[in-house]
Amino acid sequence: MKRGRKTNEADGSSSEETTEKEPKRHKVTDEKAITVRSPDWANLLQDIILQVFQYLPLLDRAHASQVCRSWNQVFHMPDLWRCFEFELNQPATSYLRATHPELIKQIIKRHSNHLQYVSFKVVDSSKESAEAACDILSQLVNCSLKTLGLISTARPSFMDLPKSHFISALTVVFVNSKSLSSLKIDDTPVDDPSLKVLVANNSDTLKLLKMSSCPHVSPAGILCVADQCHGLRELALNYHLLSDELLLALSSEKHVRLEHLRIDVVSENPGQTQFHTIQKSSWDAFIKHSPKVNLVMYFFLYEEEFDPFFRYEIPVTHLYFGRSVSKDVLGRVGMTCPRLVELVVCANGLRPLDEELIRIAERCKYLSAVGLGECEVSCSAFVEFVKMCGGRLSQLSIMEEVLIPDQKYSLEQIHWEVSKHLGRVWFPDMMPTW
Repeated sequence: MKRGRKTNEADGSSSEETTEKEPKRHKVTDEKAITVRSPDWANLLQDIILQVFQYLPLLDRAHASQVCRSWNQVFHMPDLWRCFEFELNQPATSYLRATHPELIKQIIKRHSNHLQYVSFKVVDSSKESAEAACDILSQLVNCSLKTLGLISTARPSFMDLPKSHFISALTVVFVNSKSLSSLKIDDTPVDDPSLKVLVANNSDTLKLLKMSSCPHVSPAGILCVADQCHGLRELALNYHLLSDELLLALSSEKHVRLEHLRIDVVSENPGQTQFHTIQKSSWDAFIKHSPKVNLVMYFFLYEEEFDPFFRYEIPVTHLYFGRSVSKDVLGRVGMTCPRLVELVVCANGLRPLDEELIRIAERCKYLSAVGLGECEVSCSAFVEFVKMCGGRLSQLSIMEEVLIPDQKYSLEQIHWEVSKHLGRVWFPDMMPTW
């Protein structure tokens, strides 16, 4: 019995000692764990910091650069400043955050020679913001830009500036870049002489030109670009700049095959805009030279202004109607657009488009994307249209209100029938109820 008690006492004392020692071991382990979990942010690899900085807004990036010397060095690395967007607006007229003026001064002073891909986004309609963009442009004398974008999200802005002030700032970039490959300018007073400066200094490198609502540019000005810039692969312009001469220049043996041509057909004054006609022979020469080109046309016209269009075959591949379009015009589309790949009709009226859709399915063998907004189509005609197009319809966006039930199909039945012919589950789009 004594031996048993001694043993138990010994066991008890040893368990107490173990209990007392265990917290010490846990304490040591916790201290080691805390040490391991504490990173040394100052010694992070600069490549990692650079990747993080590229995702930060400019102001946050500037604040982060004050953390330590290593982060400040990354903030001034040339790779961080090759691509930059200046956001300009006046605090009194816009709630959006603009690029801080002091940061702009620092960028111009220390990084203007590093800038290569630059865009200016004027997010309000103030003249002051547009003037600020011109002031920055005029200071980019030591940079060699590869891309330049001038975007005004709230009209007018750039158009309110004195033309000479804008042109002098823009030509600074054209003259000093020497390797500009992409130029996007919307709603600006750019003119023919400034385009000649662009061509004289960047004809060997320019590959993309997008111009929208530039009223001071004439067909002769855009023709000069096409004549000299033989490497041009993408072009976007308003219809009034399109001409037979331009299409023939883009079809010359010296010119590379165009990959993308976008044309905006816009009517600002109903009934007062006269639209010219492009000859079929010019389109034929253009397609013969660039057989794989994507020809995109956006129409914002009133019904009475469509008369010059779709009278003979046109090689359009992507067609968008932003306003109401008549049954007659859509019928002509089916007869004259054999290369059509995508068709979007925002509105038509109250007359069903049954025959027009069937004709388009018959003639447009490459059609793979369709969108219908405020239109009417009988369920039977729509099923027949889908059946004729088959599985090549990769995108089919139809509002439920477009489909009119008939004796053959109800709205509940059409879902299953269309899904069967597409080879995948399909539902019509529904208008939100909020």
